[in-house]
Amino acid sequence: MASRGDARPWLRRALLIGAGYAIVGVLFGTFGSSFVSSRSWRLAAWMICGAMYAAHIGYDRFRLGASPPATALHAAVAAGAGGFGLAVAAAVHSLLSAAPDRRLRLFTLALVVWPIVTGVPAYLVALAASAVLAPMKRR
Repeated sequence: MASRGDARPWLRRALLIGAGYAIVGVLFGTFGSSFVSSRSWRLAAWMICGAMYAAHIGYDRFRLGASPPATALHAAVAAGAGGFGLAVAAAVHSLLSAAPDRRLRLFTLALVVWPIVTGVPAYLVALAASAVLAPMKRR
């Protein structure tokens, strides 16, 4: 069983990747609202985050040799942290806008819902992907 000291590196890594997801989402969302083709910016953000997600799973499985459930947990924590970061950004944007949104309760609810909505599917997909990768030997 892993000690508490062993858990910190994966958690730090997952939170850093989650921050990356949120930064990409906010930046590309800003670009999308400033330029004509917001669909292209959203697609680019999805592709970058998808590459980060795949790299995270690959790193955990092949570099660290983590089990499929551990890999899935790490990917889900990163996705949930990204969802939380986006919810925080949305709430801050609402508060700083010229006409603050009166639905602050919805943004508060988003702080709980968005990490779940992003983390649960991320866990399931990462679990399936890492289970498929499990028979491959670590080189």
